[in-house]
Amino acid sequence: MAQAVSLSPSDIGDYWEWQGHRIHFIKAGKSNTQHPPLLLVHGFGASTDHWRKNIQGLKTDFEVWAVDLLGFGRSAKPELQYSGLLWRDQLHHFIRDVIGRPAVLAGNSLGGYTSLCAAADHPESAAGLVLINSAGPFSDAQPVMKSPAWREMLGKVTQDLFQQDLVSFFVFQYVRQKSVIRKTLERVYLDHSAITDQLIEDIYRPSCDEGALKVFSSVFRTPQGERVDALLQRMKCPLLLLWGEADPWMNSRERSAKFHEHYEDLTEFFLRAGHCPHDEVPDQVNHLIRDWMLSRVSHS
Repeated sequence: MAQAVSLSPSDIGDYWEWQGHRIHFIKAGKSNTQHPPLLLVHGFGASTDHWRKNIQGLKTDFEVWAVDLLGFGRSAKPELQYSGLLWRDQLHHFIRDVIGRPAVLAGNSLGGYTSLCAAADHPESAAGLVLINSAGPFSDAQPVMKSPAWREMLGKVTQDLFQQDLVSFFVFQYVRQKSVIRKTLERVYLDHSAITDQLIEDIYRPSCDEGALKVFSSVFRTPQGERVDALLQRMKCPLLLLWGEADPWMNSRERSAKFHEHYEDLTEFFLRAGHCPHDEVPDQVNHLIRDWMLSRVSHS
């Protein structure tokens, strides 16, 4: 069975005020002028907690940061229209105002798409980009993203119906149940031993915060963001793609081909894992990120 991982007392959790809202972040490791900092960005419904194993595994070599996107984790949950553009600006300002120098952004799922938006539109902030089973639409008419579980849960409820507050409320109350969280994780993790009580609690706890329902509803109601291929055309930094091949929410091989079609400066690895390989096979992911950063972006 997987062991619970706790952050050490030296891994500082703190808050930063951005546009009048409290943003939670973690800093670990020591500043190193030879290597850029590493900023970890979680996916939908997750938080800095989802990066525990990676913070512990990478802080010896790098200055490691992790941030809760506005609306998630321990960050504020105001009533706003949430989108990749909002979180893009949050990441850029966090790098500029808190970290203080260009960073390698590493994002999983929604956090990957948000990190891509930041790297494309604010190249001065991005020393490199790591995408781990990254979300985001391509311009191609044939989608390579399968329906995520949180969309499948809607069943036959139409998109228009879901715009209604009452429907949002009932769906949110359903998906935030710990038993449902566990079942969802069992679908997207290949190794079920990585699904700990701690992991479920980490996902459940922020859903109890005031404003969590409004965030959930806003994400469903917000139109899809800019296409990945358009973002890649504006990006200038090295790219590392990490894929959990057993991800039921996306066809990693087809998405890989799309990235290769639109971006040349990339390195790529496929792992025996599901949608969150950074948590399921953290030692492998940490090793690949470490080697890539030391060889490709250490002096950027």
